[in-house]
Amino acid sequence: MRRWTAAVAMVLFAASVAAAEEWRAPAEAKATKNPVARATGLKDGKAAYDANCAVCHGSRGKGDGPGGAALNPKPKDLADKVIQGQSDGEIFWKISEGRGVMPPWKHLPESVRWSLLHYMRSLAGKK
Repeated sequence: MRRWTAAVAMVLFAASVAAAEEWRAPAEAKATKNPVARATGLKDGKAAYDANCAVCHGSRGKGDGPGGAALNPKPKDLADKVIQGQSDGEIFWKISEGRGVMPPWKHLPESVRWSLLHYMRSLAGKK
């Protein structure tokens, strides 16, 4: 029992350390461009966001969704200028790969993940 408790503590500690580090996408992801048209992406992205992301990131992307309340670290505010300042390719990579409590969304079609990006960009102007 002690070994199991120590192992769990080590995993949780490692996860918290990884979460504290800056999350960087690989250099090759940075230059990737969004192939989905903005108008289509906004509509499809909102539907995908409401179904998959709002539970943690909240309806306006502020990181205040009910599912995120118990998470450590807390979900990010998607309108934050640091997040919005990343390239489309970087954010697409992060949506696809996930990290820590942020799940990977590779099971969603690429067009849906790119559409999510368009919708996420639209959250920057909403207060």
